[in-house]
Amino acid sequence: MSAITLGVVSAPFDRDLEADFARIATLIQQARELGVNLLALPEATLGGYLSDLRGSAPPPPAFRQDGPEIARLAELAADMVVCAGYCELADDGSLYNSVVCVHDGRVLGNHRKVHQPLREDAHYTAGESFTAFDTPVGRIGMMICYDKAFPESARSLALDGAQIVVCVSAWPGSRTNAPENIEDDRWKHRFDLFDAARALENQIVWLSANQSGHFGSLRFVASAKIVGPGGDVLAGTGVGEGLAVAKVDVEETLTAARRAMGHLRDRRPAAYLVGAEG
Repeated sequence: MSAITLGVVSAPFDRDLEADFARIATLIQQARELGVNLLALPEATLGGYLSDLRGSAPPPPAFRQDGPEIARLAELAADMVVCAGYCELADDGSLYNSVVCVHDGRVLGNHRKVHQPLREDAHYTAGESFTAFDTPVGRIGMMICYDKAFPESARSLALDGAQIVVCVSAWPGSRTNAPENIEDDRWKHRFDLFDAARALENQIVWLSANQSGHFGSLRFVASAKIVGPGGDVLAGTGVGEGLAVAKVDVEETLTAARRAMGHLRDRRPAAYLVGAEG
């Protein structure tokens, strides 16, 4: 495949679903005008995230993967591949913090957040796996927010053949000793470090989308970005709302990055601790 255009979003989303869909439609149209083939929207794009992480706030509205809301998202995506977060209602009534990938009116993939920070587990059931899947823009994997703090998450997807990993987030700033300027926030610093590290250690293309602004007690760090396999930021939104775009020949870029030092190729699984083979 030749070069494709990648897009990532920092934007606010809340309980007003119609306003969320209006914002999604605007972002997709802006991305389409820029030639974007793959667009990553934040965690909890449909219906917003939790208003705090103490476990006391009600969960967002929940939607079935095969329900009308996801179908509406898929219709808006049309020929673009779009990833967006939502609260998933499973057949057994469980709620999952999920991200769906849609294209051409259908669902290509779905990931349920595995790692749950603070009291997120008061509302959501944890997912159980990381699986890559094929799309018109290449083989991709998805994860959500705190998942990226665990190297095994991205490594599992890379070993499953993911060329691109999309990480959608509602990553807030620090809750204690928070600086006035979000640029100086230590949680923002960690967010950026994880993005660079996960891309570099797996030599993959990394798309990081995030919520922006405020919701409830949370102030989000935004900082959506596209990171190359060398850990270099190819495009980013900074700490405000925005759409960042980069054109990348994914196959050529990964081949060049892995030619001399192939981090996946040069692994020595037998030397690692049990349970850390990935």
